[in-house]
Amino acid sequence: MDQCHAPRLINGLNMQHPSPTYDLSGRCALVTGGASGIGLATVVRLAESGCQVAVNYLPGDQTAQQQIQQLSADGLNVHGFAHAIGDAREYDLIQAVLDKTGRLDLLVNNAGTPATTRSLKPKELEAITDDMWDQVLNVNLVGLFRLTRAAYPYLEQSRGAVVNLASVSALSSRGSSMAYAASKSGVITLTRHLAVSLAPNVRVNAVAPGAVDSTWQVAWTEAERQASIERTPLRRRCSPEDIAETIVYLGCAAPMITGQTLVIDGGLIL
Repeated sequence: MDQCHAPRLINGLNMQHPSPTYDLSGRCALVTGGASGIGLATVVRLAESGCQVAVNYLPGDQTAQQQIQQLSADGLNVHGFAHAIGDAREYDLIQAVLDKTGRLDLLVNNAGTPATTRSLKPKELEAITDDMWDQVLNVNLVGLFRLTRAAYPYLEQSRGAVVNLASVSALSSRGSSMAYAASKSGVITLTRHLAVSLAPNVRVNAVAPGAVDSTWQVAWTEAERQASIERTPLRRRCSPEDIAETIVYLGCAAPMITGQTLVIDGGLIL
C-alpha cells in the first residue's frame, strides 16, 4: 500500500513556486478547521498535489460551505464535513470521512479556538473564566486527542501521519491568553506522547506558527501587527502558505521525523 510519508517529488524547486510539489494521488487527508486560514492553505496544497481532502468546518458556517464549493469548482477533489471538534463525537466524523473516501493517510489537527476576540494580558486573570478554560481545552486539546484516537486504526493501515497545530505562544509569554498558551503547550506534550503510542506505523508531529496574517478570531491592531514584524528577524509575518508548506512536508515526507514540534515564526521568539 502506498504511504503518505513517501511521495514522489515531481517538479522539485520551481522558481515561480519555490515549494516542493508532491504526487499525492490516491491519498486522502482530513484537515480540521480547513475552510479558512492555515487550514485552507493546507487543503489547497494537498489537493493541488492530487490528494483527496476531507475539509472539516463548523456546522452552520455558510462561508465555509461556499469556500468548499469554490474549491470543487476549481477542480480540486475536496469534500466538506460539518462537525464541531470537541463535542465528543469525533468517531462520527472519522466514520463519515471513511464512508466517503475509503481511506485516511493524513490527519491535520488544525481546528482551534482562542475563546476570546482580543488579546488578554497576563495580568488580566479575571478575564480568564472557567467557561473559557473549558472551551479552549476541549477544542484545542481534548478534541484533538479524541479525533487522533478515532483515526489511528485507519492511519495505521495506510502507514500515515498526524500533524498537530501548536503555537509559539506555548514557548513564550505571547499569544491571545494564558489559557490558549497552556492548551498549545499541551499539544506539544501530547504530540510527543502520541508519537510513541502510534509508532511504528504512524508518525506524529506538530508545527508552532508565530504571528500569521490570516482570518482569526482575535483582533490585532495595526500597531500590534507592525510591532510583531519589527521584532521578527526575517521582517515579515508568516502567511498561511508558509505554515501549510511545512504541514504537508511533515505529513507526506520526512519519514524519520516523529514527535517533533517545528517552530515557524521567522525568528519571532528569538
